[in-house]
Amino acid sequence: MVWSFFKKQKKEEEKPLEYVPLQSIEYPSMVILAWAKAVEGNVELQNWLKDNGYPELYFSVFAIYLKDEPRQWLLKNGYAHLMAMIHAAEGNQKAAKWLLENNFEMLYHMAKAIDHERESWIWLKQNVSADLFVLAKSIQFIKDQIEENHNDMHSINKDL
Repeated sequence: MVWSFFKKQKKEEEKPLEYVPLQSIEYPSMVILAWAKAVEGNVELQNWLKDNGYPELYFSVFAIYLKDEPRQWLLKNGYAHLMAMIHAAEGNQKAAKWLLENNFEMLYHMAKAIDHERESWIWLKQNVSADLFVLAKSIQFIKDQIEENHNDMHSINKDL
């Protein structure tokens, strides 16, 4: 009986991924800054993103906070590149490699910078606008807090 549970779970994992075309992720500076503040926990701006045509940014906020449903939403709705950036920021080398191989150099460097790679911070400073730099810093701050909570035995399972 227990064995059948594991067999069933494995079959579900082996389902082929469905191809979903990638959506554009170009936004005005004010939207990027709203996204950064939403990542930092501003509920008003989170709701603004959701209600004003930026559901991918709304869901990405919660994907950054390790929530599975928003992560799945991003993949199913054409934002695999955002999800790859989040995974790469969490140290996933396959995701980082995928970003580079698919010409998402900016997302690659954002992820690596968030993951504390100095060279990527330098690249961002030279190649992106200030709003994207602020966004990367906001995500890094939250990711560091999540990591700290996961490493603190007194706050295990207490995500932000």
